Order: sequence, then structure tokens, then C-alpha cells
Amino acid sequence: MDWTALFLSLQLAGWTVVFLLPVSVLMGRLLAYRRFRGKGLVEALVMLPLVLPPTVFGFYLLVAFGRNSPLGDLWQTLFGHQLVFSFQGLVLASVIFNLPFAIQPAQRGFESIPVEVREAARCCGLSPMAALWRVDLPLAWPGVVTAMVLTFAHTLGEFGIVLMVGGSIPGETKTIAIAIYDRVQGFDDKGAATMSAVLVAISLFTIALTYWLSARVGRRLS
Repeated sequence: MDWTALFLSLQLAGWTVVFLLPVSVLMGRLLAYRRFRGKGLVEALVMLPLVLPPTVFGFYLLVAFGRNSPLGDLWQTLFGHQLVFSFQGLVLASVIFNLPFAIQPAQRGFESIPVEVREAARCCGLSPMAALWRVDLPLAWPGVVTAMVLTFAHTLGEFGIVLMVGGSIPGETKTIAIAIYDRVQGFDDKGAATMSAVLVAISLFTIALTYWLSARVGRRLS
């Protein structure tokens, strides 16, 4: 069992959730409530990672993060090392690749709030921020939690983007999915099976915990 790779995967998934939580809430709420020119294009761009092969998406991220790109050059100047094939580059790539998993469920959660409730909040004089905290989030939280769980579970098992942007550097970018692939390539079926089972167990536990929390809160609110 490659515990270093597992811990790195958990770190990657955790940081991805941390960065995408505010994006999920703000973008999900914006797309649910507002109508504006180009909204369809924005929603299509958000969903793009779902339809593009990970290797294709990873290639474009590799180019965008590379030393010859403005972002890659700025990162090299500021921090003294390249963005690609680093844990920081892996986090940024994971954040971008998981946008549809983070935004769409949250958007559906905010869309489920009746218009009358939102209008009542405005009539009570609540500011947009106060309405978000006191009205929107308490009602749309199942969608937000679902978004974060999907993001966490999807990041744990991601392979193509990790391989393209991060490579397989032990302790830096070699996640559990890459470690499983390496074990299979090395004909270590027992090691690959053990790590796969651990990954499945973590994912199932995360999803089951979400359903359990949803049921408890639902009973308290009913």
C-alpha cells in the first residue's frame, strides 16, 4: 500500500474542495438567479470538462501552465519553480477540471428555492449577502454539499489530468490513481487490488456520510 500516494490524493481532494466551495456557492447562485447575455455560453464552458477527454483537457492545461505561457512564466518568476509537474499546478488543474461537479449541483440547489421565498427576503430588506446566509444557503445546502462530495470523490480517482499536468513524481504529484496504474504495469495485481479497495471504501464512506447528514438535517427541519 502506497500511503504517501494516498495521503497526497487526500490533500489534493481537500484543497480542491476548499477552493471550489466559494466558487460553487457564488457561481451556482449567479447562474440560478440571473439571466444575462451569454449565460448559455458560460454554462457550456463550465460543462466542457465533462465532455472533453481528460488527455485533451490535460494537454491544454499543460500548455497553459507551461514555462512559455504567461501564467507559467509569472509563476516561475514569483516562486522560482515551474507550475507544471508540481503539487500547486495539480491543485489548479484539479480546480478547473472539477468546475462542473462543483457548480452544477449547487446551481440546481439554488434553482429549487421558490421565487416567492427570494422575493420575501428582498421585501424584508435583506441585503444580497444577508439573504445568502439567512435564506439561500439554509435551503440550497443539499445541492452545495452534493457538489463538494462529488468534487472530493472525483478528485480522488482522477487519472488523466493528474498524469498530463503532474506526471508521476513520488511525494509531489504521484496520486493513488497513478500508483494503482504503476502497480498494474508492474504486474503487482495484489498491490493494485489493495489500493483500489481502499479508494472505493473512502469514496463510499464519503457519499454515505453525506446521505446520513442529509437525512438527519432533513428530520430536524421537518
